[in-house]
Amino acid sequence: MSYKINTQKKKSRIVFNKKAYHNYFIEQIFQAGIVLQGWEIKSIRSGKINISESYISNYCNEIYLFNAVIQPLHMSSNHIFCDPKRKRKLLLNKNEIDFLSVKKKNIGYTIISLSMFWKKSWCKLEFGLAKGKNRQDKRIDSKKREWGKEKLRILKNKK
Repeated sequence: MSYKINTQKKKSRIVFNKKAYHNYFIEQIFQAGIVLQGWEIKSIRSGKINISESYISNYCNEIYLFNAVIQPLHMSSNHIFCDPKRKRKLLLNKNEIDFLSVKKKNIGYTIISLSMFWKKSWCKLEFGLAKGKNRQDKRIDSKKREWGKEKLRILKNKK
């Protein structure tokens, strides 16, 4: 018998942005590392982070995460000034930066953060190239979701 050993580690998700999938069509997903300070890592490990209102933008040919709130811990950040909403640089290749810059210039596209997770000991951000939904699209999605739940109920009751 041969057993396949899973060498790929699971990603442990820290934060998930549910609003992103409700308000946008996600066309492409990217992963990037984030430049963080020591107090930010401690706060992320304790779960004091919010990325639901955050967005990603190009600034001086580099990609930054704006408006992500990392609340400082009182015990670890007494001697330094902690800015919870500072811009954080994302670590991407030059090709990815150029691709995202060109796509963002197209009308209707935006780059939003989807989730944050640990990969080994590194904190990574998963973000997506997205197009906005209008009310009609949101209604169609909710109808599809409700119909899927109804189908499961019907199949469960038949058994």
